[in-house]
Amino acid sequence: MRLNSGHLTFCTNIYAGENWETHFAVLKDSFPKLKAQLSPGSPLGIGLRLSNLASIELLEQNHLAIFKQWLQDEGGYVFTMNGFPYGGFHNTRVKDQVHAPDWTTEDRVAYTLRLANILSQLLPDDMDGGISTSPLSYKPWFTDAGARENATNEATANIVKVAEGLHAIQEQTGKLIHLDIEPEPDGFLESGPEFIHWYENVLLPAGNNEKLIKNHIYLCYDVCHFAIGYEPHTAIINELKGKGIKIGKIQISAALKAKLPVSMPERTAVLEQLSRFDEPTYLHQVIARKNNGTLLRYPDLAQALTDAGDLSVEEWRAHFHVPIFIEDMGLIQSTQSDIIEVLNLQKESPFTAHLEVETYTWEVLPTTLKAPLNDSIIRELAWVKTLLEQ
Repeated sequence: MRLNSGHLTFCTNIYAGENWETHFAVLKDSFPKLKAQLSPGSPLGIGLRLSNLASIELLEQNHLAIFKQWLQDEGGYVFTMNGFPYGGFHNTRVKDQVHAPDWTTEDRVAYTLRLANILSQLLPDDMDGGISTSPLSYKPWFTDAGARENATNEATANIVKVAEGLHAIQEQTGKLIHLDIEPEPDGFLESGPEFIHWYENVLLPAGNNEKLIKNHIYLCYDVCHFAIGYEPHTAIINELKGKGIKIGKIQISAALKAKLPVSMPERTAVLEQLSRFDEPTYLHQVIARKNNGTLLRYPDLAQALTDAGDLSVEEWRAHFHVPIFIEDMGLIQSTQSDIIEVLNLQKESPFTAHLEVETYTWEVLPTTLKAPLNDSIIRELAWVKTLLEQ
């Protein structure tokens, strides 16, 4: 939906079903109900997530024409896509495979350009379009520094190929589409400083065309990911602005946050609540802050829980997308305050037109946080809309 500070939508990676027929069936069932509640008198946007398989199927026969007509009939529009998960994302063990195939592969290039082709045909004429994607690769896959550097260079060369492909699409169709790189804990690019360093010192030299690169390669600002790293939102956003590096979209998401008491009985109670989020589908990286300000990193919640007796650690933040409208969950909290900070910055001086709520974990949440999916989507979008319109 169109707000003063941008277009607000939700990401369809919340829905199970990896082929196009299943995905479209869910949209046809849920979208009219969501629109009736959230935007009855004006169009409602969709943040479209397509697996590789679904992207291939959508371009077969007349599926895309049927989808375009359905969007027109239902008052929907697509302006942003999620191209991070390539394969299965629900009802299967995803974990680190969410990064596969990574940006060193032609498969990732072909998939992303296919998404761009689809988006160019769905995108309204008066809007730019964005595709969020992985932060090149996953650090634990490359323990050797030389291998990691080679992979970074290969991945960057492929990003440049996509930038050139997006430029060609703009020349042919007049549609501006950007690739939005999404830093994530343990990704090759996991923080604002890492992204900026890569962009300036690796990507721009590799692209050899600053105007083209800056026109098509942006940052996806996932609030959950930046909050996990205790990053200073205002400083990062201002630095990106100052360097002329654009933010393609804000992914509005909340992480887990917990203060760890020194008292062992109190600490044990907090850890027991956190352990309820240790589930086998997704990666739940943890960044712990010690009382001297240094950070410890754990690849998943299970590893953090085994090291929970370190009394020098005072706080954990965990990569588990929890409902954005809930801050207090008893002995643990969410990083909702980070969302409020970022959205207030957006409201005061918009730095992107794309706002996408991305809570994809409804199926694996502890029972106390679960609610009917449509009701949850409506509540999240309404919470953001109220915040932005205050």
